[in-house]
Amino acid sequence: MSSQPVALPPTRKSGEEGRLSALIQQYSPFSIPGFTNSPGVAQLIPSRNRALSIRSNKSRGNSSQNGGRRGNGGGGFSFNSLRGNVQPELSRKLYRLIKSENNLISAHEAAGRERVSIATQLSEWGEHTGDESISDISDKVGVVLSEMGELEESYAHALDDSRAYLKAIRNTEKSVQPSRDGKSKIADDIQKLKMKEPESAKLVVLEQQLVRAEAENLVAEAQLTNITRQKLKEAYEAEFAATIERAEKQILLAKHGRRLLHLLDDAPVAPGDAVAPYPHSQQARQILNDAEDDLRDWQPQPDEFGVAPPQNEPLLRQGTAGSESLVSSDSPLQGSGVGLKGKGTSTYDEVTESGSGTQGGLRDNDGLADEREQDEAQLRA
Repeated sequence: MSSQPVALPPTRKSGEEGRLSALIQQYSPFSIPGFTNSPGVAQLIPSRNRALSIRSNKSRGNSSQNGGRRGNGGGGFSFNSLRGNVQPELSRKLYRLIKSENNLISAHEAAGRERVSIATQLSEWGEHTGDESISDISDKVGVVLSEMGELEESYAHALDDSRAYLKAIRNTEKSVQPSRDGKSKIADDIQKLKMKEPESAKLVVLEQQLVRAEAENLVAEAQLTNITRQKLKEAYEAEFAATIERAEKQILLAKHGRRLLHLLDDAPVAPGDAVAPYPHSQQARQILNDAEDDLRDWQPQPDEFGVAPPQNEPLLRQGTAGSESLVSSDSPLQGSGVGLKGKGTSTYDEVTESGSGTQGGLRDNDGLADEREQDEAQLRA
């Protein structure tokens, strides 16, 4: 008895794959004869000028930079990446942006601490040189550098405040995602029921639920649009204002630092000649007083775009304890007690988040909720 191959009936999975493949070929624009050869295809594909956008050639740029392998930031596993993946799809990209902003803030804080440490080391080195002029100028320059470090740390705090506005957008996106999912689920249920039972009475109930879900989603999407535009503008208004303040104050400090360096006599001394005495101690103290006055009197100025500053007070705080060791009585140099921290006042105002009530999510309409419960009871019956 010869064995004949038995033809197995097609499975349900293979049949679904066949129908899916046919639908893809039917509705794919590239399956239309002559479509790919038409001269207008290149115009349909959007192109970006690389000089105007960083989004063009993104995948090619990543592959060339990483050499085709996973390098730094190549998407390796970490708990942060895991948290990003479990976020709702709508808020996932903004979640990663906020995490990257946090890394930037940490970098600015570290730079500020390093600047203060360098200023302290400069002052201590100048004291041990035995040269009165170098000792005094290095101590005063250390005060200026230390104040720059404090500005850097204060700038990091301002960035953290601006990040709160982005969090408001992220929270709103997370609250809108269930509304989108609910509407899509009801629409899918209607399509499935039409295929199985076209005359079912449940279709009427589901269609009513779909109308209400679309209305709720319409309100949620409008709220998301309004909050996104408002908070995005507020976030980067605060960041740019803090950047301008930091830059202008650093320019003031740098100019006074150059005034201090001008007091140091760098004329060559012949071997055996006596070093000229240092007569500029009081003048160096006055330069620090001038720098302190300039920082205290600084005020944000309205720009040419007609946008007023977010607040009348400066964003960056003045007068922390980071550089007091350079100017207090415990300084390595006695008599250098005049510094930029003498006033001890603080002009720092945190950028508070306006409209915090929008972060709590969307308010449900009680009437719509009652009708939805009645529809579900009818479906169960």
